Amino acid sequence: MGIRGLMSFVEDHSNEFFTDLKLRDTKIVIDGYALFHRLCFNSDLELRYGGDYDSFADVVHKFFESLFACNICPYVVLDGGCDISDKKLKTLKDRAREKIQVAHSLSVGRGGCVCPLLIREVFIQVLIKLQVCFVQCFSEADRDIMTLANHWNCPVLSSDSDFCIFDLKTGFCPLTSFQWRNVNTIKGTQDCYIPAKCFSIDALCRHFSNMNKELLPLFAVLCGNDHINLPIMDTFLTKVRLPLGATSSKGRRHHRVWGLLNWLSHFANPTEALDNVLKYLPKKDRENVKEILCCSMEEYQQSQVKLQDFFQYGSYTCPAALNLDLPEWVLVALAKGQLSPFISDALVLRRTILHTQVENMQQPNAHRISLPIRQIIYGLLLNASSHLENVSWNALPSQPPAFSEVERINKNIKTSIVNAVELPKDYSDLSILPELSLAKRQILLLETLKVKQTILEPIPSSLKLLVSVTCYWLQHTEAKAKLHHLQALLLGMLMGPLHVINSPGKEDLREDGDRMLYEEFQRVKEQTRPGTRLDLDTAHIFCQWQCCLQMGMYLNQLLSAPLPEPDLTRLYSGSLVHGLCRQLRTSTSVESLLSLCPEAKHLYEHLFNATRSYAPAELFLPKGKSNSKKKRQKKQGTSRSKNRVGTTSDTKCWYEGGNRFGLLMVENLEEHIELSELE
Repeated sequence: MGIRGLMSFVEDHSNEFFTDLKLRDTKIVIDGYALFHRLCFNSDLELRYGGDYDSFADVVHKFFESLFACNICPYVVLDGGCDISDKKLKTLKDRAREKIQVAHSLSVGRGGCVCPLLIREVFIQVLIKLQVCFVQCFSEADRDIMTLANHWNCPVLSSDSDFCIFDLKTGFCPLTSFQWRNVNTIKGTQDCYIPAKCFSIDALCRHFSNMNKELLPLFAVLCGNDHINLPIMDTFLTKVRLPLGATSSKGRRHHRVWGLLNWLSHFANPTEALDNVLKYLPKKDRENVKEILCCSMEEYQQSQVKLQDFFQYGSYTCPAALNLDLPEWVLVALAKGQLSPFISDALVLRRTILHTQVENMQQPNAHRISLPIRQIIYGLLLNASSHLENVSWNALPSQPPAFSEVERINKNIKTSIVNAVELPKDYSDLSILPELSLAKRQILLLETLKVKQTILEPIPSSLKLLVSVTCYWLQHTEAKAKLHHLQALLLGMLMGPLHVINSPGKEDLREDGDRMLYEEFQRVKEQTRPGTRLDLDTAHIFCQWQCCLQMGMYLNQLLSAPLPEPDLTRLYSGSLVHGLCRQLRTSTSVESLLSLCPEAKHLYEHLFNATRSYAPAELFLPKGKSNSKKKRQKKQGTSRSKNRVGTTSDTKCWYEGGNRFGLLMVENLEEHIELSELE
């Protein structure tokens, strides 16, 4: 949620409404959505190339290390999907349009902030690695955050202005003034603290003639938030004479905020104030408007969800979710972040929103390539609950069940109707899906991705899903991938083990070649950043790959992970991949790069040989040759590509013979699984 103009208004009056804090030795409830956006947009990260997920992961890690140093115990609460009323749909569509404009601005070299596609998944993976407690709510998290913070008598950390309305016992700390990068030490001790500011609802009410704090939810809905935007309220605002604010107020929004608060301060309670609001409206509209306003004001009341039970006992009970009679395993997986809000929206609303990346706006949106995967996901979500059967869906009785998708078309949005794939009977009951054998679940995943199990045998477990998704991506003509695109992606995947080997404490495993290759990759990444022109076609191709990976991961999660989930924090860095792509197209070869580190070369060979068999023949053709020679060139090109990367026959399997890359990747995977089970 968010109230228009309120956050900037209270920050303009910081001395009146905020107190300084030295935050330490406390629990803190963190708005996860606000935090990962703040860290993404305010950490000097490169946002044009689809996500430097390694750099983002480092920032998240440093943030929580600062909290741990001050003995601050964080509890992260993430938004889930939309509730069944879908009351925020208009707001979500407006934001989707805005995001397209910002993504376009970035794509043509101007400024802007757009979260990379998989940023949420990366954020959750870092939380798991750091063993930070987190929960994903069934729908919007604000009320649950407020209720938990009041139960524990601890502050809330967010950037959402709605927390200026909630009656929080210990207050609300805005992320904008939370100085986690500036940890201080108390004089004469070793105790650390983070300088912060805390908003006081009591100070706000005192400033406006000691107004009743129960009037603030009415102020929020009159001012306009994400849940309500009634045009008829403009009638009220034009007729009522709002008091003028102080000269420091900025523009119309601040005038509205100041004026409404002043006006409401003259009433004893919400009932009296609401009756006075309705007087300014036509009689025929009053009852309907009253019902809408009262319903919206309830969004600021205490939640029935007890998140403390989840954090203490692992049990998550949400009345709205229980009323839908969804399978228990689905509710548990959603709460643990093992299923995405995308799944929740598809399940509850049969409507999803496909987020725009920094892509070529003149081409069809990058999500088109992953449509067949989504149709399988939708097929698995059919027949989930008898309570959802009476909802009015898009499909006619004679047609397959349909879902709607909000997607980009040019620089606007449209809603498309997509038919779910009707799956064999084994997969028709969502409630018992996790009980199917591993083999059956893996078969559906690999058949959807059009990959044979045999090609994955020499691939490290932690990379099997990435390789499968890459094979799917290569088979689709929409991608228009070239050899250097594939090579750059696969080289980027080597950063996982390279990063581990070059981490502190791994000196006994490190060799000169590892260090030199790691440093070379870092140099390529750094050179890509400052003022480099974005190749839009390349950006679009990698956006398509990320869309395939996103939906491949969601399908894998829905099937209870028949393949291990890849560690996204080190396996894709947009700046690195784009930089490698540029070098491979002009001056550098894979052989020259990997000559520094034979073991990295061996792993690359396995990755390349697995994906090569699914690539179109023209991927390996020399440039500038005529179509009449394609057959001969295909044979020559394939032969050359084998020589380029070597063959599996002359290399040891990556995990045999004590190969450091293999052992490290297995260690990381086992650690990741262990932490996931702890959660």
